Amino acid sequence: MRVMSTENNWKTLTTETVYENAWLELSHRDVINPSGNKGIYGLVKFKNQAIGVIPIDEEGNIYLVGQFRYAIDEYSWEIPEGGGLLGTDALEAAQRELKEETGLVAGKWTKFARIHTSNSATNEEGFLFMAEELTQMDAEPEDTEDLQVWKLPLSEAVEMVMRSEITDSLSVCAILMTARLKGI
Repeated sequence: MRVMSTENNWKTLTTETVYENAWLELSHRDVINPSGNKGIYGLVKFKNQAIGVIPIDEEGNIYLVGQFRYAIDEYSWEIPEGGGLLGTDALEAAQRELKEETGLVAGKWTKFARIHTSNSATNEEGFLFMAEELTQMDAEPEDTEDLQVWKLPLSEAVEMVMRSEITDSLSVCAILMTARLKGI
């Protein structure tokens, strides 16, 4: 059996914030890397936790939202998602995001995953929820959101993931994990 160290073998020498806004902070760091050499590291620290919701109905259909994503310059199909302030209740944020983006309200909620979205460059932590016992209300999108809502079988969404038609990390994890939990 191989014994592996889980100790932090990085040393931070200096940290300089090079950009900051209401959502994130970008810092430049001078470091000593695990091999003992000097180096640099850029770190994006998010001020929110990432929240993803996979709404699933009694027939095994899920709801995706589609929108043009500025950062990747592409249209993206993804689960309803957004952010919740650090230190706040992730479930409340999930409930808000689901209603805001789809108009759906759920009677049953299951938190089923904690993920890191890109742990080589950011400390962003995400939480995934399954929403069931759905009731349709009016959506309340933010002014930055021009959303389409698409109801489709979970199995079809899995195939979209496998064809790289869904690439958002929260969505890929939620769809594949939900399919496993539901035996698909």
